[in-house]
Amino acid sequence: MSHPLFEKHRALLDGALNAIHTRGYWSAFNEMPSPKAYGETAPADGKQAYESHLGQQFALNQPGQSGWTGGEQSPYGVDLNVQYPVCDIEALIAAGEQAMAGWQAAGADGRAGICLEILTRLNQQSFELAHAVMMTTGQGWMMAFQAGAPHAQDRGLEAVAYAYREQKFVPGEATWEKPQGKNPPLVMKKHFEIVGRGVGVVVGCGTFPTWNTYPGLFAALATGNAVIVKPHSNAILPAAITVRSIRAVLAENGIDPNLVSLCVTDKRETTQKLVTHKAVKSVDFTGGNVFGQWLIDNCRQAQVYAELAGVNNIVIDSTDSYRKMMGNLAFTLSLYSGQMCTTSQAILVPAGGIDTDEGHKSYDAVCADLAQAVTGFLSKPEVAHAVLGAIQSADTLKRIEQAGSGQLGTVILAPSKLDNPEFPKAAVRTPVLLACDAGQEAAYMEERFGPISFIVKVADTAAAIALSERIISTHGALTAGVYSTKAEVIDAMTTATWRSKVALSINLTGGVFVNQSAAYSDYHGTGGNPSANASYADSAFVANRFRVVQRRYHV
Repeated sequence: MSHPLFEKHRALLDGALNAIHTRGYWSAFNEMPSPKAYGETAPADGKQAYESHLGQQFALNQPGQSGWTGGEQSPYGVDLNVQYPVCDIEALIAAGEQAMAGWQAAGADGRAGICLEILTRLNQQSFELAHAVMMTTGQGWMMAFQAGAPHAQDRGLEAVAYAYREQKFVPGEATWEKPQGKNPPLVMKKHFEIVGRGVGVVVGCGTFPTWNTYPGLFAALATGNAVIVKPHSNAILPAAITVRSIRAVLAENGIDPNLVSLCVTDKRETTQKLVTHKAVKSVDFTGGNVFGQWLIDNCRQAQVYAELAGVNNIVIDSTDSYRKMMGNLAFTLSLYSGQMCTTSQAILVPAGGIDTDEGHKSYDAVCADLAQAVTGFLSKPEVAHAVLGAIQSADTLKRIEQAGSGQLGTVILAPSKLDNPEFPKAAVRTPVLLACDAGQEAAYMEERFGPISFIVKVADTAAAIALSERIISTHGALTAGVYSTKAEVIDAMTTATWRSKVALSINLTGGVFVNQSAAYSDYHGTGGNPSANASYADSAFVANRFRVVQRRYHV
C-alpha cells in the first residue's frame, strides 16, 4: 500500500514528472503574491510570522546545542537580532545517521510523499519566507517573493521528481530464471534496496538562500539521506524557517526530525570540519571560487555539487529591434543590482558597430544608448527600488566603488547612491557600465559580482564569438546571449556554446531575460564549464546520491 501523503500529492508529482519530460511551461506554485492565490489574510499573516522571529531565539530542539549565535546584518538596515542554536556537528551527524534507517524504510514513494507535503507546507509560508529573504539578502520584494518562495519551491519539487524517477527505475524485486537445457532451470529471487549514501550537507549562499538551497536539499532528502543545512552567516533566517517546517512535517509522519538539521556557524574551520567528515557523502555549494574549489579538492569522501563564479557574456552582432534589445539589457543588468550568478558581465560589441532597424550604430553609440537605457529604466524611484533592491555585502560595495573610479575601464555610466524612503539605511546603488578593449582581459575576465558590466570592443563578430567561447571555457559561465539578424552568426554562436557547454539565449527582446531560469524547463548550469560541475536539474544531480544494495537466494 502506498504512503498516504504520496497518494495525496500524486497529481502534483505527476505534473512535475510530465514537465521535466516535455520541458514546457508548468509551475506548481503561484508566483504572484496575491491574496486570491494564497488567501486574504496571507500577506498580513506572513509578515506577522516573519516579525515574530525578530529579536528572538529561534528554537529548533536539535541535539548537541551549546548556545546561541546570530548577527545577520540586513542590507536594508533593519535590525533582525535573531539568535540561532549552536550545535555540535558530531551530534548533528550522529543524529542524522540514526534517523536514516526510518527514512529508508519509508521507501521512494513515502519519501516523495513527505517531501511533497513539506513543499506544499513551505508554499503556505511563502509570505513569511519572502520577508525573510528580502531582509537578509537585499532583494526587492517581488524577487524575494518569487525567487525566495514559489520559484525555490518549484526547484525543490523538480529535484524530488528527478529523484523519484531515478529510484523508480529500480524494481523492488525480481525473479531470475536461467534455463539449464534438460536440467531444471536455476531460479533465484532477488531484492533491490535503495539506500542513501549518507549525510548530505547543503552550504547556502548569501544572495539566494532558498533558490540555491532547495535543489540540493530535496535531491539529497528524497534519495534517502539525512541533510544538514549550513546557511550563509548573513542569510540564516530563510534556512531556519525552512528547516523548522521540514522537521515538523517529519515528526508528524513518524520520522525522526533530526533527519534534517541546521548548522549555524561563521567559522570557516567548523564548516571545513563538517564537510570533510567521513559520514558526509554529498556536499552542495553555491558561492565563490576559492571555497568552492577547496571543497572539490578536499571533500574526497563526498560527491560535491558546486556552483561557482563565472563571466556571463553577450555577443551583439546586429538586431532588428534595437530599442527592445536595449530595454531587455537594461533590465538584465539592473535586476537585483546584478547580484545574480546569471547576470551578464561582458557585452561583446564589434569595433565597427552593429546594424539595426534604426540604422548603423557605432560602438560608442551602443555604449551611450545602453547607458541611457539603464538610466531611463531606473528614472522612476519606485521602479528603481523594486528592481535594484539593496547591495548584499560590503565587498560588493567596494567593487562598485572601484569600478566607478575608472580603474577597470572607461566609465560610461557611473554608479549613484539612491535613498530608499521606506528603508533609509538601505545600501542602494545603480549599475556601473565600463568600456574597454578586448585586450584589457584583466578587467573583464574575472567575475566582478554586483552591478558591474563591461562593453568590450572586439575586432568583429567572429572575434566576439571566439572570445565568448574562450571566456566560458576558461572562466566559466551560466548564461550566454547573442543578438543577430544573421542565421550564420546564430549558428556559429550556437556551436560555440555546444563546445563550451553553456546555455544560450538568442535575441531576447520581450519579457524573458538571460538571467532568468524557469524550473522544469531550463537547465540551470550544464556542469560542463568551470562555473558549475552540476545542473539544476538533471538525472546526474540525483542519481549519485543513493546506492542499490541487493540480496538474492535460491527459490
